[in-house]
Amino acid sequence: MAMKNNGFKQCNSDHTLFLKHRKGKVTTLIIYVDDMIITGNDKQEISQLQDYLATEFEMKDLGGLKYFLGIKVARSQQGIFLSQRKYVLDLLTDTGMLDCKLADTPIVQNHHLGEYPDQVPTNKERYQRLVGRLIYLSHTRPDIAYAVSVVSQIMHSPSEDHMNAVLRILRYLKFAPGKGLMFSKHGHLNIDGYSDADWAGNVTYRKSTSGYFTFMGGNLVTWRSKKQNVVALSSAEAEFRGMTKGICELLWLRKLLTELGYKPTSTMNLFCDNKAAIAIAHNPVQHDRTKHVEVDQHFIKQKLEAKVFQCPFVKSEDQLVDILTKAISSKAFHNSLNQLGIGDIYAPM
Repeated sequence: MAMKNNGFKQCNSDHTLFLKHRKGKVTTLIIYVDDMIITGNDKQEISQLQDYLATEFEMKDLGGLKYFLGIKVARSQQGIFLSQRKYVLDLLTDTGMLDCKLADTPIVQNHHLGEYPDQVPTNKERYQRLVGRLIYLSHTRPDIAYAVSVVSQIMHSPSEDHMNAVLRILRYLKFAPGKGLMFSKHGHLNIDGYSDADWAGNVTYRKSTSGYFTFMGGNLVTWRSKKQNVVALSSAEAEFRGMTKGICELLWLRKLLTELGYKPTSTMNLFCDNKAAIAIAHNPVQHDRTKHVEVDQHFIKQKLEAKVFQCPFVKSEDQLVDILTKAISSKAFHNSLNQLGIGDIYAPM
């Protein structure tokens, strides 16, 4: 209410974000419980907002943003770098893993993690506590998103194999504790995404895993790795359902950018490596292979016809989302990280 009384409007795309447009400039405030960030290009309005909030609440101005919710913000001529290096080192210290053997990927290739009748149980409370901390860490670490997604699906009955998988994630974090996201200027505000799915990758229920990356202005901004709700009858269906999630994320980013006052002018791209899924998206004819995803198809086709987005084909070797849908080789994994702009400014040159 205090923000609205001061002329700010609550953002429809994100209810924790408040915006004020004045004379072609914008001031933004984002809040989480009792922590907040104020930014924008209207210096006068920012100063007035700080004075107003000081009269309404007991608060402390910590100056330029350096830490927020355990996320370190580092600035340089190259851009803004976000990381949770201290969080990683504290996690390794608390678990006694500071001197552990290193792993160059967060999960072994061709793993068969699942639920089996003869599995040896592990300490459930410790497992859940560790996975919970890893879930929070994945806010700036898309490189561990798939591995964390896998181990978080067995919270109710973890085994020693699952605990070993968690410990491997910690060993990987020791290998690269300072990895994070770099945000640089690329001269545009285009919104693009990559979508992929690993068909029937879940060994217990044979459900597929969807994943997407989205970029705004050439910078990675959101990602997701998630097991699909239903079993897909084909790889095309799995990819098609994954495309729907990716499109929804692109539309959300487009709406958010519009509310900020920077409406995108170019058609959004959602890159996909499955030609069958792309063909189904453009083909209005229903047949046995597509009738069970009819709702998704109508949604996608409507957006394609409105030229809100387009769906270019990308070669499988250039599909960045593989690291969100399955365990891949070390070489392919690190090549994807380089293309995504995920680096470590603390690593020795």
